[in-house]
Parts: sequence; structure tokens; C-alpha cells
Amino acid sequence: MDSPPPDVATNSADPADSAAGTQLAAGAQIEAPPATPLRPGLAAALVFVSSGAVLVLEIVALRLVGPYIGVTLQTNSAVIGVALAAIAYGTWIGGRIADRRDPRPLLPAALVLAGITTAITLPLVRYAGELLRGSAVVGILLLTMVAIVLPAALLSAVTPLVIKLQLGDLNRTGEVVGKLSSIGTLGAITATLGTGFFLVATLPSSVILMTLALLLGGCGIALGVHLHLHRTRPSAAATTATATTATDGTAGGGRKGAATRAAVAVIGLLAVGLAVVAPDPCDVETEYHCATVQADPDRDSGRLLLLNSARHSYVDLDDPTHLEFAYTRWIGAALDVTAPPGEPLDALHLGGGGFTMPRYLSATRPGTRNTVYEIDGGLVDLGVRELDVQPGPDLTVVVGDARILVTDLPTDSVDVVVGDAFGHLVVPWHLATREMAAEIRRVTRPDGIYLQNVIDYPPLRFIQAEVATVAAEFPEVALITRPGASTRLSGSNFVILAADRPLPLDEVRARLTASVGAEFDLLAGDELTDFVAGAQPLTDDYAPVDQLLVAP
Repeated sequence: MDSPPPDVATNSADPADSAAGTQLAAGAQIEAPPATPLRPGLAAALVFVSSGAVLVLEIVALRLVGPYIGVTLQTNSAVIGVALAAIAYGTWIGGRIADRRDPRPLLPAALVLAGITTAITLPLVRYAGELLRGSAVVGILLLTMVAIVLPAALLSAVTPLVIKLQLGDLNRTGEVVGKLSSIGTLGAITATLGTGFFLVATLPSSVILMTLALLLGGCGIALGVHLHLHRTRPSAAATTATATTATDGTAGGGRKGAATRAAVAVIGLLAVGLAVVAPDPCDVETEYHCATVQADPDRDSGRLLLLNSARHSYVDLDDPTHLEFAYTRWIGAALDVTAPPGEPLDALHLGGGGFTMPRYLSATRPGTRNTVYEIDGGLVDLGVRELDVQPGPDLTVVVGDARILVTDLPTDSVDVVVGDAFGHLVVPWHLATREMAAEIRRVTRPDGIYLQNVIDYPPLRFIQAEVATVAAEFPEVALITRPGASTRLSGSNFVILAADRPLPLDEVRARLTASVGAEFDLLAGDELTDFVAGAQPLTDDYAPVDQLLVAP
């Protein structure tokens, strides 16, 4: 058999070189070789950090939007739902991009952009929040999207990019995906517990957010430097294949890259600047509230406490008997006639707020022993600093959940229970159930009284259900409200009166007439039955408080 010609034998020895030469001759580009995997520890760290950062954003977002749209079940649901949507979208987009481009240069960019968008979130929420303040469902969804979507989606894209890099062996696909997914979940759990138990309790939301932004940006830059220093040298074929495009494209690509980096730096600096000048609705950020104390321009000693931008309490530092809000005058009138004038009482207050009613009782009934259950220790500290709250023999403050604390009280141990606890404008559901009412009746003496402040909006389904709830435990119930409450679009306060003995309704009515004139309705008996309109009591098993507050 004849030997092939030398040139044919040479060409047959390395067909790849021949193909490469043919493509180069045609001026074509060939695909770069697959990117090498990251080191396992680096891959795990990226997935852990990015997944954890999403959960930090989610928890802090609730604190950011609360002052504008309240902290309700709808707000919590919106934050969770929008965060999950951002995770789903970011993961999907990240996976699609990972199949089309080398993920290595994309990872630093995703982290840096996530840091920038996290920094931008703070001013965006604060400016947009002023426009959407008090909004219903659409406004709640819009503001939570502003707070979460961009940075969460960018961070969620990191995991599929990392997974794509690590899938060098299809026989280990399940192991790689399962391991990195579990590490991401561990990062989310760690961030959730750390933020909820530690960060929110020790740092303002703005500090948490800006620190996270800096950490993400720093991690992205550090990752970019690391990948550049440890980049894999391309093969000779790949080098040759890109040679023809290098002459024409390097200068343009370099200019575009420099322009992109400059734009990113400018946007980052702009985000930090906006965060610094953005309006802050809080004087103090407690674990539960954005709290502000404002001086009354018409009353030198008057102080208004706002929680999440809602008017919550009014205190006169010089005159504790001054009751500014109508509902406090209603409660004051009932307290005035619940026992002979000046007789001290054992009073339990569920919720402290501005401590208006404990101060009133101490002034009108010297020797009264007030016990206040307030879940927000930061609010108590604010009251001590700015509202002249002075714990002592006549005022005991216990920081904790009223539902838990009241169960530890002895039976028949208090004369008066004043329920004035709110999460934004909503009575916490577990304080509004029949089981809670039963505990209150247990600790109230037979000749005592229970007074509960409630806020509701037309068609008044919540206050109807709450009256039915209290009436299921107490044999005597009445209700104080404003005339025309069923048509007030801004909502109204209601004060429920309940006791085991006949209520002194004539004395309450006379006292109310003297203090507020004709600006009240006092419903009892058949009038109250008609008002309740067959509403069912709330229970620990079924208490849709937030839904009842929303018009159908």
C-alpha cells in the first residue's frame, strides 16, 4: 500500500489545528473552552452569602416600609411574596445567562450591582413611601417591590451561576446541586436568625442596609480581583482563535469596560449620597416601631408620640390629667366612675405607648398601683427619656408579650384592665380572642372593669366581632364611639366596657357629656345587639383581624 503524501499525513495528524486554521482564514470566532470550576470553599461561600443577604433584605424591608404602610398581615404577606418572586425570577434569569456566557466574570458584577441596588433601596423607599403613605393593597405591593426586587433578584442569580461553573462532571450533578442548595438554605436560615434576634435589636435599619451594601460591593470587587489573579491560561488554539479579533476589538472593549466601571462607580456614589440625604421618619428605631416624639406647637408641655408615622399617644408633661385624644377621655370617664373618687386602684395596662392612662390614674387616684405590659423595650426607654415616664412604687413596667404575661397573674388580682395594645393600627390578633378575654376576666375582680381601645374602618366588621368576643365572656358589655363612625373613611376609635357587674352607664354618660359634650355614642342592650349584627366571636383558632379591617 502506497504511503500518503507527506502533506496529507501532516494534515491528518491534527485535524483540530486544520479546523482552527480554516476558521481563522475565514475570520470566524470559535467558542472559548468551558470555564473551570471555582474552588469548593469559594463556591460555597458565594452561595451562602448571597442567599443570606436576600433574607437580610427581606426582614429589613419590613422595617423600612412599616412607617408608610403599617405593619400588618398584608404587609408581611407582601414582603414575603415579593421576596419569593424576586428569588424565582433572579434564579431563572441567572440560569439562562449561565448557559450562554462564562459565569466567572458575571459573579463579581452581580455582587457589585446587588450592593449598589441595596444602597439605592433606602432612599427609594423613603421617597416613594411619602407618596404611597397609607395606601391599600396596590400601594403595599409597589412599595415592597421597590424595597426588595432588584437586589434580591441579582443576589438570587448568583447560585445558578456558581452551580453552572461547578457542573464539570454530569455524573455528580445531583451531588453538586444538592450540596449548594443546602448551603444556600443554611445561609438563609443563619441570616434570618441573626437579623431577627441580633441585628434589628442593635442597629437601625439604615445602618444594616448600608453595611450590607458595602459588604456586597466589597465582596464583588474582591472576587473580581481573585478571579483575575487566578484566571486559567487559555490553550494555544483558543489564543490563536481570538488573535484576529484582539487587534480590532481590544481598544474598543477596553474603552467600553472603563466606561462601564466609571458608570457603576458614579451610580454607587449617587446611591450613598441619596441615602444620606433621604428623609428619615424615625427619631428612634425600636425592635417593633419607627418612633418619633413631636412637641405640640400649641401647648408647650404637650408631646405627641408617633409610631410608624401614626398618631399613637399624647402626653402633657406638666398636666397628666390632660387627655388630648377623644378615646383617652372616654377611658378616663369610665375610670373616674368605676370606684369612689380618689380611691386607689390596682390597674393593669396592656400596652404602654406614651403611658398616658397610667399617668392619669396616678394623678387622679394617688396610690394607684399601675402595672404596664409593653412588648417594646425600646419604647419604654424612649418614654423614660422624653415622656417623663418614671417607674417606681406606682408604676411597674414589664417588657414582654401581654398574652403570655397575663396568664401568670393570680385570679381576681386587679381592679381595672386597660387594653391599648396595637401593631400599627391593628390590635394584635392574639390579644383580641375569646381566650384572651377569658384570661382578662379571670384576673379582674368581681367589681372591676375591662376597657379596650379598638380602631376600625367601615363596614366595622372587626369591632362587631370584637364586641361579640368580649360579650362571650363578660355578662355586661357597652361600647363608646363617635357619632357616624360607620361612615368615617379615616376610621374611628371604639372603647369597649365590660364587667361581671352592671356597668354604671348613667354615670359614664354624665361624665362623658361633661368632658366631650355630644361627641360620643354609648351603646348597650338592644342597641349594642343591633350594632353587633350577629358577628361571631374571634378565637385562637380563627381570628382574621387584618382581613376584618379591610372592606370587602
